[in-house]
Amino acid sequence: MPINITMPALSPTMEEGNLAKWLVKEGDTVKSGDVIAEIETDKATMEVEAVDEGTVAKIVVPAGSEGVKVNTVIAVLAAEGEDVSAAASGGGAEKAPSSGPSGHLLPEGEKEKAPAAPHVSPSLQRGEGGAKGPGEGGAAPAGDRVFSSPLARRLAKEAGLDISAISGSGPHGRVVKSDVEKAAASGGAKPAAAPAAAAAPAPGAAKGASDDAVLKLFEPGSYELVPHDGMRKTIAKRLQESKQTIPHFYVSVDVELDALLALRGQINAAAPEKDGKPTYKVSVNDMVIKALALALRDVPDANVSWTDTNMVKHRHSDVGVAVSIPGGLITPIIRKAETKTLSAISNEMKDFAKRAKERKLKPEEYQGGTTAVSNMGMMGVKDFAAVVNPPHATILAVGAGEQRVVVKKGEIAIVNAMTVTLSTDHRCVDGALGAELLGAFKRYIEDPMAMLV
Repeated sequence: MPINITMPALSPTMEEGNLAKWLVKEGDTVKSGDVIAEIETDKATMEVEAVDEGTVAKIVVPAGSEGVKVNTVIAVLAAEGEDVSAAASGGGAEKAPSSGPSGHLLPEGEKEKAPAAPHVSPSLQRGEGGAKGPGEGGAAPAGDRVFSSPLARRLAKEAGLDISAISGSGPHGRVVKSDVEKAAASGGAKPAAAPAAAAAPAPGAAKGASDDAVLKLFEPGSYELVPHDGMRKTIAKRLQESKQTIPHFYVSVDVELDALLALRGQINAAAPEKDGKPTYKVSVNDMVIKALALALRDVPDANVSWTDTNMVKHRHSDVGVAVSIPGGLITPIIRKAETKTLSAISNEMKDFAKRAKERKLKPEEYQGGTTAVSNMGMMGVKDFAAVVNPPHATILAVGAGEQRVVVKKGEIAIVNAMTVTLSTDHRCVDGALGAELLGAFKRYIEDPMAMLV
């Protein structure tokens, strides 16, 4: 009996994803655990492993398809000993949606409305093969919409290429990853022109209900429309929900850094070497993570999440750390941070930051957590207030460390200090509790040896 491979739910909240790439082709034999495809979510590109064994009888959803709903059939396997042709004709018939010319999946019932699609060979469906020659499709004419996968658009942008000048080898002439890579290697695509300050809206650019109300305030031709990508939509949705549902309040305090900076220097100087390089290099941010984790351990009533019927009290401090990536940000989480050494936190954060920029984090590495740190000190920001990210009840905004003049025992002194601001969900963390948490954090920063015992 044919085995349907469906679009997996790569996280509890995932509803759809983009099928970026197939790593198998029709006729290939796969076994359980083999990586067969790459799926793009709003914040990561993830590998999908086969669960069953068999032969790939049919690829239902081509590479580059966007908005593929969870549980949609994307391919069909023929079980061992089963006729591949029979499996290809019989599998996925009920659940597989049809694909329109743009590569978007059409809801069931709208299939007859879609224009007939030309036959596309399996190799082109996989995004293989070189750029098309004259008469074979070539680059899109000026003013036409360029169909391309999200991954291809991102790679073209990073490489400074004009995606409209790249010939697409994907289904229906869609530009896919391999096309961009070939264009970058050959220099065949002209560099993308920098957008003019007074550019007209892109032809065919989609507009929502609120667009007209905003655009009428500006002179026609004085702007361009840049569609939101999935990450920006998710950030906007979550932050809007946060501000609409969470009653925020803020507590700020100045903390002195001299003792922390001295201890950090000693810790890094004592780092053993491997292959001529130190095995770790602790940053101030690593020590902030540890201090916040320990403060939550000491003030457990602040280590909570709000639900309509319960206060969720967490047993561990899972600290999310905001990492800026192209197009937005992501918050990988240091689990059980209160139990980890500074060197372990440092190495874990370096790994997370690297993979976050490559969009290779797994959902379980950035979803959940009990609090978060947002550090803009390295950007020269003195102080700011961050937005609480549910299900967290707190987030710590960290400003820049700088030399400041203070009065100590009636005398003027110069110290290294920074301002931190704790944003809290007032439904579960009251003012006194937030001040207690921030006081515990301040003690660990100003007496950092306490973090080591």
